[in-house]
Amino acid sequence: MEMIEDSLTDLQMKSVAELVHAAQAGDRNAFGELFERYRPAIVALAKRRVCNADEAEELTQDVFVQAMQKLDQLRVPEAFGGWLRRIVHRMAINRLTRSRTALACDPETLESTCLADGLPDEIVQGRERAAVIRDSIDRLGSLDQETLTAFYLQSKTLNEMSHQFEAPVGTIKRRLHVARKRLAKEMDVMHAV
Repeated sequence: MEMIEDSLTDLQMKSVAELVHAAQAGDRNAFGELFERYRPAIVALAKRRVCNADEAEELTQDVFVQAMQKLDQLRVPEAFGGWLRRIVHRMAINRLTRSRTALACDPETLESTCLADGLPDEIVQGRERAAVIRDSIDRLGSLDQETLTAFYLQSKTLNEMSHQFEAPVGTIKRRLHVARKRLAKEMDVMHAV
């Protein structure tokens, strides 16, 4: 029992870089320590992005699963926190953008098959948030719109987008990064109004 407590104390004293290196080498306890250190901040950021506590908790879990799967791709271990924040940002946009698709349906069918999921004010907030995202995307330039649509709505890979846009993958990554930043800025402007 003492050995387990000693190893947990050792983990708690390690730097983020040391924990990332250990987790990349397969140490699940090191990743668990990273989870414990960063979870509160990631939940708070997710709440700001999706404006729903339950959705934020679910998004946080998805972010850490993604981080665990992609941890070997992190080249600068000290940048783990910023890397996680970028994952939250991307996954939040992805989640909100994909939730905006709607199907046309006659009112009788809709009424007989649709159950309200959540409180009325949560439903209204979700619709308002989706409208802000749609409006923000609509105000972006055509290249940003096409890039975000291909990645988030059509679920295209970077390689597929590279072929579609006839541009190198590095250029597609840059376009996606720039489009995300512009979308976030537009959403902030809409939120301030």
